[in-house]
Amino acid sequence: MTQSPKLLDKRTQKELSYYLPDREMSQKLAELFSLFADRTRLRMLSALSITEMCVTDLACVLEMNQTTVSHQLQLLRNTGLVTYTRQGKTIFYKLATSKINQVMLSGVEYLGF
Repeated sequence: MTQSPKLLDKRTQKELSYYLPDREMSQKLAELFSLFADRTRLRMLSALSITEMCVTDLACVLEMNQTTVSHQLQLLRNTGLVTYTRQGKTIFYKLATSKINQVMLSGVEYLGF
């Protein structure tokens, strides 16, 4: 037995059309949140939320090789989650904005930690 769909009132329809992300925005959001779906990147972002760091320090803190850290940092740079400054031959990375840390803290709070 199939039921007909519940009809939405005009106000709800209007809210949905206003707030529901379009396909392009949905794609961008999916790409952004996919970056948070990797534990290595999450740990890197967490470390960078505390202090800016170079690749060598990040690799040491995370107990990973520098090549892996550099690769992940490149992804984070390309999407604008981290920025960098160069001091001589050393590049220091930091979160692009505190909003990134807020997203991660919201996840921690949601999980009840």
